[in-house]
Amino acid sequence: MAKWIPKHEAPEPLEGPIVPTIIGGTILWLVLFVVQLPFYGWYEDHGHTWWVWTCLAGGGLGFIGIYYVRRRDAAIKRDAERKAATEADTDTDATDVTPVE
Repeated sequence: MAKWIPKHEAPEPLEGPIVPTIIGGTILWLVLFVVQLPFYGWYEDHGHTWWVWTCLAGGGLGFIGIYYVRRRDAAIKRDAERKAATEADTDTDATDVTPVE
């Protein structure tokens, strides 16, 4: 069996409003959970209680996702600030050279 070799480079990952997207999804899962609660008896009678618990699990995992993406976003911003500070230090070092007489 031959090894698979990609024909082209993988594209860069898309960056966008990740934190609001995850928060929106988490809210959606939790709203679906709350909306289904009054009908729990019907779901139980028809063997569909897993629908309710799936929404609760989606909300719980969403909270983990919010924690993760907020930390990731903060780390990306810290790294960008560090790189900008390093570049600024490098630029000022080059311009602060005094001529030797």
